[in-house]
Amino acid sequence: MIKVLIVEDEIPAQLNLKKLIDKCCPDSRIVMTLSSVRSTVKWLEENPEGADVIFMDVELSDGVCFDIFDEVNVTAEVIITTAYDNYAVNAFKINSVDYLLKPIEESELTRAWERCKERLEQRTSPNIERLIDIVTRAGMPKDKEYKKRFIVKTGEKIIIIPTDDIAYCYSEDKSTYAICRNGTRRLLDYSLDTVQEMLDPKIFFRISRSYIVAINSIENISKHLGTRLKLQLSPRAEDDVVVSRSRTSDFLDWLDSN
Repeated sequence: MIKVLIVEDEIPAQLNLKKLIDKCCPDSRIVMTLSSVRSTVKWLEENPEGADVIFMDVELSDGVCFDIFDEVNVTAEVIITTAYDNYAVNAFKINSVDYLLKPIEESELTRAWERCKERLEQRTSPNIERLIDIVTRAGMPKDKEYKKRFIVKTGEKIIIIPTDDIAYCYSEDKSTYAICRNGTRRLLDYSLDTVQEMLDPKIFFRISRSYIVAINSIENISKHLGTRLKLQLSPRAEDDVVVSRSRTSDFLDWLDSN
């Protein structure tokens, strides 16, 4: 059964959502219902794997649900539920699975639930790159060695991507992508945190929660919103690539040392 946490501060909305989940998500089990930012942070800290999916109302009794993500690492899939449509951008930033407007329609809930199940299955399914990585690392010395190549399975094909060909990596919708120097985008079977550990820090730098960049991919650097820095990369990224404020100093030191 898929464990569900409900974060909703209105009792009628709680009861209605429970009925909808029971009807549309027969393979679910509601493990807890909470009504505030503080209680949710406390519960998640005490139960880091207590929920697989979280249904979150935006406006809670002591703040907005997005405050939760500033306090604790949320590993569960998240479905935002709200009566307002002006929080969509924030929902996108936290990589929520879906954004359901109240009153929630059964078809919309079913669609969001199926997306959650697909993501949960992707987390647990074996992948060829991890298997090959285990084999190639067997018997190797324990000294730190950085990855020379990534192996990607596309349909029936296996594609080898040398790390020298990677311009930058980024995360989107809880997936990790590598952008090659020729502009090709490849889906990697690792989290961005894991990719960071695999890459040589002399060549690659984690500039934010979403991006790792190779030094040779940086074409231009400009100031952005105070002390932050904006990068122009090659190949060009679809979105603005900004060095987070907390990493700006380390980023400049990294540039100076290379």
